[in-house]
Amino acid sequence: MARYTDAKCRLCRREGTMLYLKGNRCFTGKCAIKRRETPPGMHGWRRPRRSEYGIRIREKQKLKRWYGVLEKQFRRYFLMAERQKGNTGENLLAILERRLDSVLYWTGFALSRAHARQMIRHGHVRLNGRKASIPSMLVSAGDEITFAERESSRKLLKENTELTKSRVVPTWLEVSREPAAARVVELPKREEIPFDVNELFVVEMLKR
Repeated sequence: MARYTDAKCRLCRREGTMLYLKGNRCFTGKCAIKRRETPPGMHGWRRPRRSEYGIRIREKQKLKRWYGVLEKQFRRYFLMAERQKGNTGENLLAILERRLDSVLYWTGFALSRAHARQMIRHGHVRLNGRKASIPSMLVSAGDEITFAERESSRKLLKENTELTKSRVVPTWLEVSREPAAARVVELPKREEIPFDVNELFVVEMLKR
């Protein structure tokens, strides 16, 4: 029986959705959501009926947790998206996808976005040939991601790529395994972002 006190996937269970915060755990049978979809007890999980406000704030919280950003930073991204041409919600998703930690996750060189942030802070990542130490850096079309020429980096990349070899790389990225490198071909579009969220609700929430 899966215990809901297991710390390895507690955010998945709290939201009732797989947020994939701990590498590949939620892609296997070990994820508590798959092992047991309701909490222990005879009454199971009784979801309260959500208000319109509750539905919108839940969409915003899903997005924040998926990308691992805090409220202040999230609102700053929203202001950036508002100033850009086009749909504000789609602009917001594209900005979040362009974060260096998110890009590193999609390339398969990191197990999760949290793991990608750790790799960046530990000095393993290079952006256009220069050391990148800020996970929230936004990449642009044409940017190239490489890695430090040291044994610890090579070993880490080899282990990570073996664990993530089934991950589908989005079309806006080009990835090379030998040598380990990635290039941003173009900026991400909404149809290339496989995340089930209603960005319109998020925009409505942030405009309140």
